[in-house]
Amino acid sequence: MTFSPVRRLVAEGLGTALLLAVVIGSGIMGERLAGGNVAIALLGNTLATGAALVVLIWVFGPISGAHFNPAVTLVAALRRDMPWRLALAYPVAQVAGAVLGVWAAHAMFGEPVFQVSTKLRDGGAQAFAEVMATFGLVAAILGTVRFRPESTALAVGLYITAAYWFTASTSFANPAVTLARSLSDTFAGIAPSSAPAFILAQFVGALLAAGVFGWLLKPDTTS
Repeated sequence: MTFSPVRRLVAEGLGTALLLAVVIGSGIMGERLAGGNVAIALLGNTLATGAALVVLIWVFGPISGAHFNPAVTLVAALRRDMPWRLALAYPVAQVAGAVLGVWAAHAMFGEPVFQVSTKLRDGGAQAFAEVMATFGLVAAILGTVRFRPESTALAVGLYITAAYWFTASTSFANPAVTLARSLSDTFAGIAPSSAPAFILAQFVGALLAAGVFGWLLKPDTTS
């Protein structure tokens, strides 16, 4: 079954909006309920995000591929899994949806809808963490799509759940998510001044994974 470009773009926007509503909303809820325990707040944020990713990929994957992520879309276009014209439109829908999701989360929790984050996430270690996080995300996608496509949603959700904890940056791994989270001065926010390094690192990680796994997954033609 194929879907029109308009439906695919709407699916990307809506899916990304719901993802950011979960990321920001669970961060706010976790912080409010954790009584100052940052680890507990992060755990709540982590579990909600990982679980939601599985469900959202199951729902929107058959329509748009459920990228929700410009870096994933770039890799798909480079691999010729989608036309460039559509690939250039996907990030617009993803970023617009992400921003709307952030605003929806603010509204749900009685926060000011329009905010700018003051939470600095600077330094080379944080940027390198985003390279690692995005490399692993793209690796999980390419590997499961190649060998176990029915498991891709679970693989992505489980990987992001783990990456929240093994990366210094808590694994944004997504330029649209990074941009949108700069508009939330809550637990999951990132200061706008910190966002460019994260976004650059995410694209670097995605391209590295595309190169490595493009070679690794290519069947040998010699006996």
